[in-house]
Amino acid sequence: MAFRAARGMRDILPGDIPAWERLESVARTLARLHGCREIRPPLLEETELFIRSVGEVTDIVEKEMFTLQKGSLTLRPEGTAGIARAYLQAGFARQAPVQKLFTIGPMFRYERPQKGRERQFTQFDVECLGSLDPRLDAEVIHLAASFFEELGIERARSGGLELRLNSMGEGADRERYREAVRAWLAPDMARRCELCRARFERNVLRVLDCKNEDCRRLNAGAPRIFDILSPENRAHFELVRQHLADIGRDSIVDPGIVRGLDYYTRTVFELHFPALGARSALCGGGRYDHLLRDLGGPDLGAVGFAIGFTGTLLALEELGLLASLEPEPAQVYVAAADPGCARVVFELATELRRAGISAVYDSEERSLKSQMKAAGAGGHPVAVIVGPDELAQGVVQVRRMDKGEQSPVRREDMARSVAELLARDKPSASLA
Repeated sequence: MAFRAARGMRDILPGDIPAWERLESVARTLARLHGCREIRPPLLEETELFIRSVGEVTDIVEKEMFTLQKGSLTLRPEGTAGIARAYLQAGFARQAPVQKLFTIGPMFRYERPQKGRERQFTQFDVECLGSLDPRLDAEVIHLAASFFEELGIERARSGGLELRLNSMGEGADRERYREAVRAWLAPDMARRCELCRARFERNVLRVLDCKNEDCRRLNAGAPRIFDILSPENRAHFELVRQHLADIGRDSIVDPGIVRGLDYYTRTVFELHFPALGARSALCGGGRYDHLLRDLGGPDLGAVGFAIGFTGTLLALEELGLLASLEPEPAQVYVAAADPGCARVVFELATELRRAGISAVYDSEERSLKSQMKAAGAGGHPVAVIVGPDELAQGVVQVRRMDKGEQSPVRREDMARSVAELLARDKPSASLA
């Protein structure tokens, strides 16, 4: 029997790792630049946490959660609920309410696997909890957009990244809007897709988020929540847009953005790259000002976003931005000119590693010619060669592979000489 990874889950192979490391590095650098601290909640949470936070009549809770048969634990389908729970459990709401947190890790949803959608996927989550300040809305949106720009995706002004904003209102606004949408949709629900008809009964605002082209055309005349927003919520939304404009971030008001989880309030946003067509949405997020209250804590504001790595990598691939991300070879290939030197080769590789220089060696008893061919094919910039003559003289041969230049170096000076050679050839660091 040939075992394979479970459906909807895949191996991240060594050749893929540089791209993943790049995403992780950009995410951590930007999050810390904005004063966010890393948090690592567990992969399993009580099932009731997601029912209370995400919403009982959402696709996630009804169809997509991996829930264990023993106990009432569920593999996390999203990151916000667990971070909010950890925030309350740690006592932050009492001790230091304003917390800016981030996490990078796997999430799990039981849905039909397809391109860009997996049952285990990695997300970068940023959550700013404890404040209603609209500057935080603008800050997390700017952080999310900066993530994609740092990876090479351009801004909207050059035909690239678009920031789309909407407001979900809050309190009475939300209820009035829900009823207005329900009344507007009711007469022609028979013309809509099966998913929309189900959403009409369970979560009516999600009908406006349908991706079916026929339904999208029917939604063109839907009620706008801006027509019923309270002065306070309208002012909050306008301040968010103003703060974004102040830092040079253009935004598009899009009444069609309806985030599908129950906890969203006020600001909601999505980042799109229209050139990607149907998969143009790169990430989304928004405010969830009453989630902490609903989980048993004080009624404090919060805002955040999630970026999926799978979709991001697909977008980068389509845009030709992954070509330069290849696995870095070990810096040194240690070769034996004679089988009797195998033991010394192992010692030399260990000495290099102790000096912080990555090193590999042949473990297949190949000839020196084959070893040097492997060193060149593997892209190792330096080779260290040792044979009986070198052992007798107390030296090793250090070879620069790109130029074929080779010279003897005393064994005790090997690590220092190799480090100097690597430093001379090291390209200057890029901010991109």
